[in-house]
Amino acid sequence: MAPVLPGFDYLRVPVADGVSLNAAVAGSGSPIVLLHGFPQTHLMWRHVAADLADGHTVICPDLRGYGDSDKPAEAGRETYSKRTMAADVVALARALGHERFALAGHDRGALVAFRAGLDHPAAVSHLACLDVLPTLDMWEVMHGAAAAVGFHLHLMAQPPGLPERMIDASADAFFGHFLDLWTLDRGAIPGDVRAAYLHACRAAVPSIVADYRASAGIDVDHDRADREAGNRLRMPVTVLQQDWGAELGYDAAALWGAWAPDLVHSTVACGHFMAEEAPAVVAGALRALLTR
Repeated sequence: MAPVLPGFDYLRVPVADGVSLNAAVAGSGSPIVLLHGFPQTHLMWRHVAADLADGHTVICPDLRGYGDSDKPAEAGRETYSKRTMAADVVALARALGHERFALAGHDRGALVAFRAGLDHPAAVSHLACLDVLPTLDMWEVMHGAAAAVGFHLHLMAQPPGLPERMIDASADAFFGHFLDLWTLDRGAIPGDVRAAYLHACRAAVPSIVADYRASAGIDVDHDRADREAGNRLRMPVTVLQQDWGAELGYDAAALWGAWAPDLVHSTVACGHFMAEEAPAVVAGALRALLTR
């Protein structure tokens, strides 16, 4: 059997026309929604979610296009825009009885969380983003040979057809590459969880590519419009990152500070998959955020 979050109830929740999300829910108290990254599912939060469920209602969905959530065909630029995916999350929380909630995301989920914070400030009380830059800033710092680390961003930005065929032809090697490259402690992702990630990604190549394609197009447009309008995140924000800025030549805290006036920014010593490699650090940062 595929691994699950022990002690969590699993639900399928309609969030948009023809789209339902798979979500694991447990605990009681003020709600927090945890959004996974690439190439993962909600299982990445297994340690942190168990910790936070002691005192909070914890909601861990698979994003649209990932895991056991629905994977609508890419009908246009909006299908996998972070604006659409953020609306899914707000609809999910509301369907579970929460008009206002804290939100934390890692990697792709952090980009969805960022967009939710800008688009739905009345709904998002606190925001945490793990190991990303906002989409517009990410593209602006990705240049030169050092940016080769992000080759997948460019591959999946291409028009429909070629990237899907290339990835589908060797899906386990492609997605497994990132699970290996971005992990400092290989033991943090045990074999059954790794197999679950690869199985889920193998079954979701078109929607994963569509998610990344949106981040090279409409998501940039949305971020640029907010930057030009002076829109900023109104809630307390925590950002945890590896020190990519030292390698790629940018000041991550300054970039985030331009979007988030109430910011706590910290660098971590673990790998990219910090909720699995350093769950106590992540859970502690989230608990501190929720007191602000």
